[in-house]
Amino acid sequence: METIHANEYHDIVKASDPQVAPDGERVAFVRSVPEDDEGYESTIYVVPLGGGEPTQFTISEGADSNPRWSPSGDRLAFVSTRGADDDRPQLWVLPTAGGEARQVTDVAGGVSQLAWSPDGTRIAFVQQSTEDDRDEERDISLDGEEYEPETPDPRVIDRKVYRAGQRYFDGKRSHIHLVDLEDDSVSRLTDGDFDFSAPEWGDETTLYYGVKRTDDPDDNIVVDIAAYDTDSGEEETLFQTSAWGASMAATEDGRIAYVYSPEENATLRQNEIKVFDRTTEETVTLTESIDRTLSNPPQWDASEERVYFGTPDEGDYVIWRVAGDGSDEPQQVVGDGHITDFSVGTDAIAYTKSEWDHPGDVFVSTPGGAETHRLTRLNADYLNERAVGQPEELWFESDDGTEVQGWVLTPPDFDSDENYPLVVEIHGGPHSMWSTTGTMWHEFQTLAARGYVVFWCNPRGSTGYGEEHMAAIERGWGTVDYDDVMAGTDAIAERDYVDTDNMFVTGGSYGGYLTSWIIGQTDRFKGAVTQRGVYELNSFYGSTDAFKLIEWDFDTTPWEEPEFLWERSPMAHVQNVTTPTLVVHSDNDFRVPVNNAEMLYLLLKKNDVETRLVRYPREGHELSRSGEPGHVVDRLERIVRWFDGYSDYHEVPTALERGDDGLSAAEADEDEETESEDEQ
Repeated sequence: METIHANEYHDIVKASDPQVAPDGERVAFVRSVPEDDEGYESTIYVVPLGGGEPTQFTISEGADSNPRWSPSGDRLAFVSTRGADDDRPQLWVLPTAGGEARQVTDVAGGVSQLAWSPDGTRIAFVQQSTEDDRDEERDISLDGEEYEPETPDPRVIDRKVYRAGQRYFDGKRSHIHLVDLEDDSVSRLTDGDFDFSAPEWGDETTLYYGVKRTDDPDDNIVVDIAAYDTDSGEEETLFQTSAWGASMAATEDGRIAYVYSPEENATLRQNEIKVFDRTTEETVTLTESIDRTLSNPPQWDASEERVYFGTPDEGDYVIWRVAGDGSDEPQQVVGDGHITDFSVGTDAIAYTKSEWDHPGDVFVSTPGGAETHRLTRLNADYLNERAVGQPEELWFESDDGTEVQGWVLTPPDFDSDENYPLVVEIHGGPHSMWSTTGTMWHEFQTLAARGYVVFWCNPRGSTGYGEEHMAAIERGWGTVDYDDVMAGTDAIAERDYVDTDNMFVTGGSYGGYLTSWIIGQTDRFKGAVTQRGVYELNSFYGSTDAFKLIEWDFDTTPWEEPEFLWERSPMAHVQNVTTPTLVVHSDNDFRVPVNNAEMLYLLLKKNDVETRLVRYPREGHELSRSGEPGHVVDRLERIVRWFDGYSDYHEVPTALERGDDGLSAAEADEDEETESEDEQ
């Protein structure tokens, strides 16, 4: 069997966004695979629920996504960048009995968040546009004219949050639009300097959506849930919730299931699902009895009696259901794996799930979860020829007796009588959760294939273990979470096969924070790779699109307690660092802007620490998960090479093997010495 390598990321197929057809016989899903070093090929496939080979439904031109069946199942709507000179997706509709897809929209701001009307005659969608676009009706139709939005020069900022992901907003706002499929005419239903989202139909004339317009929308999470009457054109605000964004599902008789997050200290609190009844104007909370936060938005079943939702749960991402009137307790119906997306049909739940032995496929279960079938094996040919290791689950005690869950992955052909170097991986968030798989499947398996024992865990601050576990790091990043990670490291280091003189650590985002915090507290690790990390909390607050994370997790601001935030920053302890450290960041990371990496790198340099800064152009915070394929591979190869360069178990790679400047500092010095000798 061959081992897994970093560059095989190009060979791995991913499935997402499964949608059960109204006839209950098929599931549409998005199949994505790297096309080259710069992009992905994403197409819509359909697979029978009863089993059979998936069928490609859309052609491989551009990126297709967001498949949605019409209520009768005779058409499939999706968005695609095909035929576009830029990345603005448009709405397309494909007859499911056969025939060509046709482009329905030609709008300036792109199309997302599709929602069919119950009678199948209209589709609501969200589009981002500027005020000029709306005034000139470029959000309605470009009439075939070429359109290239201008980049502001200079860029004038007047919002607290003016960029996110990898892009500046540049005056754009999200609005709800409606396209009539009889003549493909587009109309805009909303207006103003606000962001509207999440269109959901109730009956044939009622469209629900969310809008942030309370006080300064950039500085709170208050969302209005509104109802729009498509006959009269009138909008009614039904109620307010607080949430990171509108997330809801509606019934024909006017019941709305939606997500609620406590308005204060939301990052440390569990969110809930509530149901508002327009008839009685009463609200019931469905999830009070489970101490879990949500990972998937609510969905009603076909009978509109039960609500389905997803949560993290002790190393799995699972699906629950509960009576929509709150008359029973939530019941977990699907688990055992890392579920990312799901949809509920009349007699089935379709979902994408990854497990330790595969990076993700489409599955289907009965509504109560009694029967489960795997519908696809997208990577079967690849996996049949690869040695894939099964992680070992373990629970260990932290310093104060707290039980923490973790996993260990050993190299192929593992021999417990031999010695191996160890890599400790730390997740981001901090309020997220790792499983045995998910987006890290390829990275963990690659490191193990290179000969490393890999350890990861869910320290306090993680979701999936209850609110007390998640909120334990309030005003204390680098305290009990540090204790938990180090206690897990100690537990693994006690095993005879782990070489405690060859231990390494890495993590991204908050995991980058904790990686750099760890090397400022201990010299136990022989090398570190810190990625897209928060290294100085005051400057992070002033440059991120998520400054509320500091206000809520630390219950303060830079002008109230600058010294406190400095002391809780890895940068304040950089003078203690001796561990060789690779700093990895993306130029367009607007969640954790690159200035944090620049500061850490310079301070490490000034303190004579072996270091190097690697910056990826065009990439944002999601580089490791969805960046350009060439960059995803390059990043992972650099991590492996950095650790190899300081490991006693790996020979220094040749120039051909390591590629351009992908060296540890030790390797770079050796290479320079060799070149000098050759010149002499």
